[in-house]
Amino acid sequence: MSWPPPGPDEPYYAPGWPAERSRTDSLAIASLVTAVVGLGVVGIGLGIGALARQRRHGFRGRGLALAGIVVGSAWTVVVIVIAVLAVLVNNGSRPLEPDVASARDANAIQLVAGNCLDPLPADGDLAVVHVVPCHDLHAAQVVSEFAFAPDAVWPGQAAADRRVALACEVSAADTAAGLVPVAWAPTASSWADGDRTGLCLLHRADGTRLTGTLVGG
Repeated sequence: MSWPPPGPDEPYYAPGWPAERSRTDSLAIASLVTAVVGLGVVGIGLGIGALARQRRHGFRGRGLALAGIVVGSAWTVVVIVIAVLAVLVNNGSRPLEPDVASARDANAIQLVAGNCLDPLPADGDLAVVHVVPCHDLHAAQVVSEFAFAPDAVWPGQAAADRRVALACEVSAADTAAGLVPVAWAPTASSWADGDRTGLCLLHRADGTRLTGTLVGG
């Protein structure tokens, strides 16, 4: 017999019988399973709960609970990174307001009629442009847009440039004020990404900067 005798809440084992092994905590198993399938936050919560329950009741499964917490944390980080990238991509393609409240850099595909630019980028592949409020001095302004059909087939760079240039009309008053147009058409790469908008900009032929807006009166 064992000595001293077990207390009222302690199991008594006869001589020669091994003590009963504590069972594996089902909460720890659930923690690892949910973490592995991608439910990171759930796996972390179950893992923390399993560790607390194991301390109270002596269940086995500490390694499973810790693994659930680690894997769940990794999945959570991945989800956060993907969410941040999605927000950045969305913000980098969403059209601007016609007249921005403060100067900022933007992707060329975000430009709409009304946007004022300073400086006017040189001809070529455009990526990032500097947009300013139109009440500030600026080099050029987007005055109109030309939309290709959503299901149109890429016509080639020369044809795309020509089509946008034909749609870029300048009034006699603009010409008298020394304004000249420049047409920006989608490129092959931007077309492949879904860009179907051409832009017509006006700037002064002598290079002097503008103030105020040329759109809407």
